[in-house]
Amino acid sequence: MSLKITDECINCDVCEPECPNGAISPGAETYDIAPEKCTECVGHYDTPQCVEVCPVDCIIKDPAHAENQDQLWAKFQKLTGNA
Repeated sequence: MSLKITDECINCDVCEPECPNGAISPGAETYDIAPEKCTECVGHYDTPQCVEVCPVDCIIKDPAHAENQDQLWAKFQKLTGNA
């Protein structure tokens, strides 16, 4: 499942550089996560790095983009070319 940033985001800028897939970018009012790039850090780390560094806990699972572990792994492989 892709992650998303809620409107509690304070635009502190700590999440964007932590994303290994470049899925996080500044949005109109808060940061946004591109669901097609978010793997919840599967393939890179054991836990989502943006969630680890977020000081206000505003990053949640996005129910509109439900994916299981196998789908996240396949997305990681497609994004990185790693099999």
